[in-house]
Amino acid sequence: MRLERFRAAKAAELMALRRAEAAGTLPRPWLGPRPDFAAALTARPNHGPLNVIAEYKRASPSRGVICEALDVEAVARQYAEAGAAALSILTEEEWFRGDLAFLARAARTLEEAGEPALPLLRKDFIFDALQVAATAATPAAALLLIVRLTPEARVLRALREQAESFGMAAVVEVFDAADLALARESGARIIQVNARDLESLKVDREAPLALIREHPPLPGEVWIAASGMDSFAHLARAAEAGYRAALVGTALMAGGQPCAALGRLLAGEAPHAN
Repeated sequence: MRLERFRAAKAAELMALRRAEAAGTLPRPWLGPRPDFAAALTARPNHGPLNVIAEYKRASPSRGVICEALDVEAVARQYAEAGAAALSILTEEEWFRGDLAFLARAARTLEEAGEPALPLLRKDFIFDALQVAATAATPAAALLLIVRLTPEARVLRALREQAESFGMAAVVEVFDAADLALARESGARIIQVNARDLESLKVDREAPLALIREHPPLPGEVWIAASGMDSFAHLARAAEAGYRAALVGTALMAGGQPCAALGRLLAGEAPHAN
């Protein structure tokens, strides 16, 4: 499974966290505000058919380098200006060229610019309690948990409850009905459905639509559509099916003009229009 290479990429980070824990030097939890992530997704969209979680994404395994010319500060400002409901920040270093420090940098930039305090999602491969603790030391309002990295309801529940104890939400990512059943068993309330096949890395936009129609959201659940959301039509179909939000990254970053791309997407134009 391709996810195993991502797990392996976190080995050095986990080793450093364990050393810090043993030495009593783990970073202290963030004491600043954490905007309500779920509330941002369920609020009435200001633009477009549903709320967009706009992603700062410099590279990916499927695309290679996407855009390294823009720093996280510039992109955070642009996304806030264009109407994003929340920001997703890739922090994985080896495959996505991210950095945990991007979260604090984004939050500081929005505060200094007087922009709305948008909730930040730490998007990474998180499967250990020490990673949750490290995330809590940042301004993140939410973190990502992937069912197939933690395929035990007991572990998922523990990580989610740990995140919530720090005031963070847990976005639990699924790919199919079996994943969804495990996520629900763990008590997940924010469900993200990834349209990208783990092995081929190809996107099947119909799969998330079929999943939500066959297994409609339970009371209190908030569903996010992720991967391959690069047109207004995709957003509209997801909203019609029952999704409350969509996570969009590559389509916004690839052209080097995230603000314009998000504006066009929400207005019903092609994100990369000239």
